[in-house]
Amino acid sequence: MNTRPPPGQKGREEEERAWRYLLAQGCKARERNYRCRHGEIDLIMDDGEALVFIEVRYRAHPRFAGGAESVDRRKQAKLVATAQHYLQGHRELARRPARFDVVALAPGDELNGIEWIKNAFHD
Repeated sequence: MNTRPPPGQKGREEEERAWRYLLAQGCKARERNYRCRHGEIDLIMDDGEALVFIEVRYRAHPRFAGGAESVDRRKQAKLVATAQHYLQGHRELARRPARFDVVALAPGDELNGIEWIKNAFHD
């Protein structure tokens, strides 16, 4: 019997786990899975005055690069371009401080195995 989730389901479950975690940490929901021609941003939230663009990374096995390390320069460039596109459509947010965070998830329960890396990289 195959007990593995369908492709993409695990990613959605872990993204939901990150979403709930960030809400519990006091972040305010803004948008999920924002897509444009440049790419996708998993979560967009407010953390105090900061507008936060969040990449969610899950790694089931520690032998692979950790979630934060997997956001290479190419992925960072796509995230920056996508964030710029988002801000063009939400000009009222463009003057706010913004940052790029990574939520790195490992196997665990609701609160364990989560690492929230603020300002994971700079544009």
